[in-house]
Amino acid sequence: MSLALPRLLQLASPALPVGAYTYSQGLEWAVEAGLVRDQATAEQWIGGLLEEGVGRFEAPLAASLQRAWAAADFGEVERLNAEFLASRESSELRAETVQMGYSLRRLLHDLDDFSMPPALDALPEVTFPTGWALAAAVWKIPLADSLAAYLWSWCENQVMAALKAVPLGQTAGQRALLALGGRIPAVVQRALALPEAEWSNFAPGLALASSRHETQYSRLFRS
Repeated sequence: MSLALPRLLQLASPALPVGAYTYSQGLEWAVEAGLVRDQATAEQWIGGLLEEGVGRFEAPLAASLQRAWAAADFGEVERLNAEFLASRESSELRAETVQMGYSLRRLLHDLDDFSMPPALDALPEVTFPTGWALAAAVWKIPLADSLAAYLWSWCENQVMAALKAVPLGQTAGQRALLALGGRIPAVVQRALALPEAEWSNFAPGLALASSRHETQYSRLFRS
């Protein structure tokens, strides 16, 4: 057995100290507005973003970043990192990926025997997909596996946010994860084949929810 699987489990673990648990990506506002109120509506909200938002833009971009790191194409890494920053439609979404990217870069610096390319430190702001893709490339994690884990980690964090904000019970959360996890293979397959000209982060509901969360009076999460 190779080390790729243990390294992937470490990368996708909720114990990864990047602060993902502090963000809901607008889900908290959707709960406040009554759009998400139970397991069914939580699955609908998260599943819609998985397939039509994250799955159509962030996922193929993360896959391209891993390919670029593996090929030592640092110019492409810089371009894709900047493209992801430009795609963040609210100050909270932008601050989230910059903070998580910063924390992941610092963590990778502190890990023993991690081969850190100078190109990562050359970036003034590192997005989370950029740092994740570098770790996956250095640890030689198969691309489809790393992308599935990336999406699973995103889904898990969204469900955990729903557990706290709705709130939902633990069993409801596991049912939601079971359903969402079943959709990940198809999302990965499409993301790996999707040409960049067809990438799309058109998710007006997310943009509105995130923007309104910025002025939400009572909240648990930073986005």
